[in-house]
Amino acid sequence: MSVTLATLLAAAALAAPAGAHARACSGLPHDFDGDGRTDLAVAAPYQTVSGHARAGEVTILYGSGRTQKLSQDTPGTPDLAETGDSFGSALASGDFDGDGCADLAVGVSEEFLGDPVPGADGNGVVQLFHGSADGLRPGRRLAAPRPGSDRYGAALAAGDLDGDRADELAVGAPTHGGGGAVFLVGVRGLSRVAQSTGWVRQRGLATDQWGAALAIGDADGDGRAELAVGAPADSVELDGQGSVTLIDPLARKAALVTQDSPGLKGKAEKWDSFGAALTAGDFDADGRADLAVGSPGEGLTPGQRALDYGDGMVHVLYGTRHGWSTRRSEAWTQNVLDGRPRYYDRFGSSLAAGDFNGDGDDELAVGVPGERAVQVLAGTRSGGLTRHGDLLVKGRGGDFGTALAAVRAPGSRYRTLAASPAAPATASVAVSATASRPVWSLAVAAPGKGVVTLVPGTRRPGPYPGLRPAGAREWTTGSGLYGYALD
Repeated sequence: MSVTLATLLAAAALAAPAGAHARACSGLPHDFDGDGRTDLAVAAPYQTVSGHARAGEVTILYGSGRTQKLSQDTPGTPDLAETGDSFGSALASGDFDGDGCADLAVGVSEEFLGDPVPGADGNGVVQLFHGSADGLRPGRRLAAPRPGSDRYGAALAAGDLDGDRADELAVGAPTHGGGGAVFLVGVRGLSRVAQSTGWVRQRGLATDQWGAALAIGDADGDGRAELAVGAPADSVELDGQGSVTLIDPLARKAALVTQDSPGLKGKAEKWDSFGAALTAGDFDADGRADLAVGSPGEGLTPGQRALDYGDGMVHVLYGTRHGWSTRRSEAWTQNVLDGRPRYYDRFGSSLAAGDFNGDGDDELAVGVPGERAVQVLAGTRSGGLTRHGDLLVKGRGGDFGTALAAVRAPGSRYRTLAASPAAPATASVAVSATASRPVWSLAVAAPGKGVVTLVPGTRRPGPYPGLRPAGAREWTTGSGLYGYALD
């Protein structure tokens, strides 16, 4: 296949295709068609498309109830579906062009830009789709400027890294070069960051998987987000212990975090996979993003063998005026929560943050796919996450909990305080503000079974997880590892 690469890794690469939108979009996150309802993208990277096995497909579940199927065979995309492309290997939504419409980036990590190389990892590309009043429309395709066996697009994250009120895109390429890299699309003057970058100054190995997980959040509350890069196989001192690098792209600053960092509980061990999953959320409602880090290979069970899956652990680094801090951190396992750790649970394989009880601080959902479960911890304004009332949600499917996403209930619209009637007293204003905050639900995927389950949230301010397992229902089903990624 002969493909001409576009000029990449510049702000122009994220611009919407030509043509005016029929009406203004809502400016709300995850609203691809501007109707004020949250939409959800569900990836099936092994779906057969036009007879091509594992070509991949993404289903868009619009809040209005309609669905849309996206693939490389969608009219307007610059490529065609091919065997093994894995379209949908990662997803990220954000307003990349600043027009108020939520856009979607889709990773295609196993795409080859030339003839396929047997046994080799794919070059990888990212396909952009731009939001409009009519829904998502194909945009540009992104790729590394000198593609190799990079798996470009294996991880994605979106956020405003430079304070310009438009989102930038971080693209993980965990097999690029000497151990992985992250490409930044839309950040002026900085297009690529790796362990070898001068101001990162890390020793990289080809097996580190630097960039296999990404998260973006404003850790210091200054209006510019920071980037967290997971390297779950990073052998800093021990094989496969894992690491996370905290990056301020504009300041050109980076900090390496491992389980041996001062302030973190526990210690680094072989095959812990620290950094395998990342998510950002405001667990203490202080206006700064906090960071949850999954370490699903953490061994707690006595006699565990080195390469057993792992009981799992999650570390949380809270945001401060100086950014994410290991000195204000905590560690969570099922030794202190509802449930019992087992060597195959993989607690922390997936993570999601959302305000499931509508009180203004985020809760943390932790995937425990080996137990077919999700653990949920409540956020509080008096210190962040708490074990008070922690919830273990059990599901069906051998890998229930593999992927998670915080979503609004299907069909629900956003409400804002500005639209609420004026209140005469401060207490009434506070009540009105609480009542106007959206309550999020949790989407939980079991991709091996092809089922996405919706666990509804409920308004209950305070140290309560908010989710109602009794109201859980199968939301959508499919094939081809349907639900492998959600956004």
